[in-house]
Amino acid sequence: DGGPQHVFVFFITVYVGAGLIANDRRANALQIYLSKPLTRAEYIFGKFAVLATFLLLVTWLPAMVLLIVQIAFSGNFTFLRNNLYLFPAITVFSFLEVAMVSSTMLALSSLSNSSRYVAILYAMVLFFSQAIYGVTYAATRSSAFSWLSFFGNLSQVGSVIFRQPLRYDTPWPLSLFVIAAAIGVSAVILERRVRGVEIVA
Repeated sequence: DGGPQHVFVFFITVYVGAGLIANDRRANALQIYLSKPLTRAEYIFGKFAVLATFLLLVTWLPAMVLLIVQIAFSGNFTFLRNNLYLFPAITVFSFLEVAMVSSTMLALSSLSNSSRYVAILYAMVLFFSQAIYGVTYAATRSSAFSWLSFFGNLSQVGSVIFRQPLRYDTPWPLSLFVIAAAIGVSAVILERRVRGVEIVA
């Protein structure tokens, strides 16, 4: 749940996800895919699974390996007993982060035929949201507007999941709601943008 991980997540999301739907739109492949016995939901889930798999390889997997190594080197079961909650905590947070990031990227990818434009758009969403929060913090000297930040919401919810002090003044349920809303809006965009000539066989 730190800055370096967010950097890895950002670059992998852009590299893997930007063209997932955009390239199909540019090649007019949506009509081909959806004219087969492939539903829109299956198409979207397949794209989501591709991006989610890559992201879990840099979020969930390294954290789990590190935790297992730490337990192995501790020499006893004390560390395991005291930190058993970290296994579900890491899993829940990683999957929440991946769900939010992947759905957002796929929604943006469905809006354009250009993967380069999608990458720029995704970067703008992230940095613009952080910039707005920075401006509000500078003006109010309060972190209560952290819900405006894409990764600020993940950090706030992550603090609760990992039983750490809250980083911001924002109520964590609000941050969780914003994450859920982002996923929901992305789903609506995908439902509207991913269309083809569906032929019943």
